[in-house]
Amino acid sequence: MDQLGDGPVTIGDGGLAATIDPQGAQLLRLTDRDGRDLLWDGDPAWWAGRAPILFPVIGLMAGGGYNLGGERFAMTKHGFARDRRFAVAALSERMALFRLTDDAETRVLWPFAFTLDLLFEVAGEALTVTATIADTGDRAMPASFGFHPAFRWPLPYGAPRDRHRIVFETAEPDPIRRIGPDGLLRPDPVPSPVAGDTLVPDDALFVDDALILDAVRSRRLVYGADGTPQIAVRFEGAPVLGIWTKPGAPFLCIEPWAGLPDPAGYAGDLRDKPGVTSVPPGGTARVTLGIEWLPADTA
Repeated sequence: MDQLGDGPVTIGDGGLAATIDPQGAQLLRLTDRDGRDLLWDGDPAWWAGRAPILFPVIGLMAGGGYNLGGERFAMTKHGFARDRRFAVAALSERMALFRLTDDAETRVLWPFAFTLDLLFEVAGEALTVTATIADTGDRAMPASFGFHPAFRWPLPYGAPRDRHRIVFETAEPDPIRRIGPDGLLRPDPVPSPVAGDTLVPDDALFVDDALILDAVRSRRLVYGADGTPQIAVRFEGAPVLGIWTKPGAPFLCIEPWAGLPDPAGYAGDLRDKPGVTSVPPGGTARVTLGIEWLPADTA
């Protein structure tokens, strides 16, 4: 366990090691037992993110904001959590808990009392990240939450990009959603590029931004190349999966979401937006991301 003042902390127990920055509770590094990086390094020539936390919205808001109870509020893409500093609420060799609570600045953008906890736990070759959204106010809180980890493409095991696959635990035949040139959700679904249970990532798939599986059936997938170590990604509490890169970039984002970007032209109340979770007063909502390193030929 490392803690350097108020800077990033590292947890691990001889298998995976995870380094997390309190700024945004963002996973900065994820390395295997031999120190090889599985996570994208945030090179700003392509994209400075690594694994940002999306809260309390996902994607862009129509008109740069949202309507709530007859009032209009501004909101930036993916919300404000990724730009806020989390408190380190607990820390041990294998665990780190980061906490964000509402304050005067957040209430200008988001008029709710809340606590957002991000619990990172490492056990051997697996990292589990549990997000708990608590409504600490006296009215129901509409919210969305998303994970946004960017894995190396290719992974550091010698296989080229074109041998990498995403294999879901079950077939994924349902149409998917796409983002329009305005950054908002297009109205009509399109055929899925997943063939049976397998997606072959290709730069051409991402010319029009992310693939959005808004009816994803699987709760686990495996990413990598046959005959090499791979990564299993599991998710709970997230009924949507985004997959994204910039064409030509050496990363691939696999993003479990509880929520969606605004549909094009959406002008309704945030509480009525498709995909929004309503957290009752005093209640919680939870989204979990698991990342596991798999030895070659065990996927």
